[in-house]
Amino acid sequence: MHIHPDARSVVRALSPDEPVILNRPHAAARAARFFIEKFPGKPLYAVKANPSPELLHVLWDAGITHYDVASIAEVRLVRGLLPDAALCFMHPVKTPGAIREAYHEHGVRTFSLDTAEELAKIVEACRDAHGNPARDLRLAVRLRVSSEYSELSLASKFGCDLTEAPRLLQQARQHGDWLGVCFHVGSQAMSPFAFVQALDRTRAAIAQAGVVIDMIDVGGGFPSIYPGLEPPAMEDYFAIIARHFEALPIAYNAELWCEPGRALCAEYSSLVVRVERRRGDELFINDGAYGALYDAAHVNWRFPVRALGDDRSESLQDFAFYGPTCDDADFMQGPFALPADIGAGDYVEIGMLGAYGAAMKTGFNGFGAAMQVTVSDEPMASLYDGSRARPEADNVVSLR
Repeated sequence: MHIHPDARSVVRALSPDEPVILNRPHAAARAARFFIEKFPGKPLYAVKANPSPELLHVLWDAGITHYDVASIAEVRLVRGLLPDAALCFMHPVKTPGAIREAYHEHGVRTFSLDTAEELAKIVEACRDAHGNPARDLRLAVRLRVSSEYSELSLASKFGCDLTEAPRLLQQARQHGDWLGVCFHVGSQAMSPFAFVQALDRTRAAIAQAGVVIDMIDVGGGFPSIYPGLEPPAMEDYFAIIARHFEALPIAYNAELWCEPGRALCAEYSSLVVRVERRRGDELFINDGAYGALYDAAHVNWRFPVRALGDDRSESLQDFAFYGPTCDDADFMQGPFALPADIGAGDYVEIGMLGAYGAAMKTGFNGFGAAMQVTVSDEPMASLYDGSRARPEADNVVSLR
């Protein structure tokens, strides 16, 4: 496999008409090792963030053994690629057929739920051929927690209320060989205190339920770096989670889990696009809202950008992007700061697109083709290259 040194070399070699996804396996492997070595528990990769088979192999080779799958398609994908991986079906609303196949055909034993109806569905679907209930279920009750510290909320769709949680934990304990509590603070949590609030709610639910808890899953929400979104060091998150986990009323050998998606794969990919037209401070490019730039269009996410041509103006100007489709909604406000003299025919690299970017591409309007190549340079920003390590005295979160 040919590896290009960077985006500029890709443009020189290919002069591509279509967008090009640049993958950096070394960056994803480094992120995985960081979580494995420093998170005080077990990291599960949230497959929805980027289900690329190549990436899944990179993470497995780096030491990620557990995977958060949210559909039967993801179960089949990961089981086919990684036969020895531990799969955890963490979507709280599943079809009976998906549960049945996951349990009986793919060896899935861990399931999340947030209602008594879902619990009954899991118990029924996992019975053996004689109608006997499964004795090896590992059940995780999902709590609804606040997303106030996160850029994208996940507080409204899933999770049981604190008033409902104790009874559901008691019911799940009767059917599970192993019982956990899980939650999700939202995507791109910009403060470690997001997890403090969630763990305090977890404490209250467990205390009221009066049952033995074998696992706490703090979910995802671990951030990456984007323009205007520079989080504290990841170690701050890990330290405050560890401290509050240790104070929970749980089994002495209880496990601590997390489900990073964005944090493991954001640095994996960037995108090279070509400017097809300039109209004032608007650039028409060949990828957009229906491609890898969904988040830039629909949640106004800003990504780092840089022009790839030589002898560009040192003066920067803020631009908005239009994607290639005929839809006016194919628009990305930005702003994206690029050389003031950029124009049609120029190439731009858009960074930090490994999470959700390539995974959400469509073929709408006949657009969406994108070559993938491997490059060896560093991502446009990183939480794991050592540049953000800080002495304890400077940490924004007190560890005492």
